[in-house]
Amino acid sequence: MENRLFYTICLVLAISDLLIVNGVFFLTGYVLRASGNAYTLSANFRGSLINVNLIWLISSNLFQLYNKVAIKSVEEIFRRTGKSLLTHLILVVFSMVLLNPLEFSRAFLIVFYCGLLISFLISRFSCTIIEIIFQRYRTTTSVAVIGSNPMGYRLASFFEGQKNQYSFKGFLDSKDSLFVDHNGNLVPDACQQIRNAAENDISEVYVSLTADRMADAGYLLKEAERQCVRLILVPDFSQSLTTPFKISFMGDFPIITLRTEPLENIDSRFKKRIFDILVSSMIIVFVLSWLFPILFVLIKLDSKGPVLFKQKRSGKNNKTFYCYKFRSMKVNTDSDNKQASINDSRVTKLGRFLRKTSLDELPQFFNVFSGTMSVIGPRPHMLKHTLEYRAIIDKYMVRHHLKAGITGWAQINGYRGETNSLSLMEKRVEHDIWYLENWNLMLDVKILFITIINFLRGQKNVY
Repeated sequence: MENRLFYTICLVLAISDLLIVNGVFFLTGYVLRASGNAYTLSANFRGSLINVNLIWLISSNLFQLYNKVAIKSVEEIFRRTGKSLLTHLILVVFSMVLLNPLEFSRAFLIVFYCGLLISFLISRFSCTIIEIIFQRYRTTTSVAVIGSNPMGYRLASFFEGQKNQYSFKGFLDSKDSLFVDHNGNLVPDACQQIRNAAENDISEVYVSLTADRMADAGYLLKEAERQCVRLILVPDFSQSLTTPFKISFMGDFPIITLRTEPLENIDSRFKKRIFDILVSSMIIVFVLSWLFPILFVLIKLDSKGPVLFKQKRSGKNNKTFYCYKFRSMKVNTDSDNKQASINDSRVTKLGRFLRKTSLDELPQFFNVFSGTMSVIGPRPHMLKHTLEYRAIIDKYMVRHHLKAGITGWAQINGYRGETNSLSLMEKRVEHDIWYLENWNLMLDVKILFITIINFLRGQKNVY
């Protein structure tokens, strides 16, 4: 149960911030009028007031400024306020320039945002009172645990580490006892445990149940409701499931997911696709539009064969696709079976430069634009390697839940180019799976920028 004080503080903070935004806005108008500035309470001024308020609501909600996580830490309030204020400034400037370029007032913006910054600093310093309130008054939820087993001990450790939210009263049972007898009745000891919770004003009782004892849940819940105790069940699958998992619902069916995959959400896939289209479009228009003709001529002069090299690679869901590159080798029959290695005789003079600078990978932005690849993701392997490694590396095929990428988390951490040992490929797979489980848009941006920096510095393990 969430404490009402948190919501009261959130509401007060939100209202006070709106008062600050509006108060500083009108004060700025008064100061500018007094100094002879023409930007007064005209229709444009009132329209700007509505605009400023709407944008503040958007920016503050974007960074979840008014929720229980933010208000429990003064540092977090400062951090989210700063992000909200910066976003507000950018959006207000953009809207003013876009909608009313002739009425754009730099003086107004300077005075307004200086006033906002000072007002928010004063407001946020007063937020230290929140911490005093938390320390002086009881704002935590009183909890206890039934189930002296590994999961129960983990729960206890969690509650001990969250003392600003929970007041842990200990275990109600002295050992991992049975709750239901052979006749299907709740044993007296279990009844007494729940009664003890009610008598000691414990708000929530967490019960850790192993998979073989989940049937006891109904009996415990019935007794808890009789004693007016809120019972929360925590399944303990530690003995049957060794990997992290998530429990969710599909309609009325509880389901266990053994891996968190952010890109399974449609909004995440949409963001990543927009990112891919924007980046690939920029590369195609601003780089390949002039570089392609130059390399076309140079590759043709350097050696016989096509300008582009295409090869079947393993992609998302292990579906094959044609991966495109600028040809960097002489035409040969080993291209589908053998990786390029140091001093490889198949690599042409121009090809060595293309591979060293990674310019040979640029045509893959056409793959990205068409949707068969992504800018960031696991590097696609030859079909032969997929067949080999899936048989000897645990979880190797998990990396194929994502679209293949031009660069990725493994590559910026040094696992790129030739993989001449099993341990190197295992590390690459480990990093690819980490990326799959921890994806977010800013991670893609980070990988892209590090890739560019590495490109400018010069890259190793490229032959």
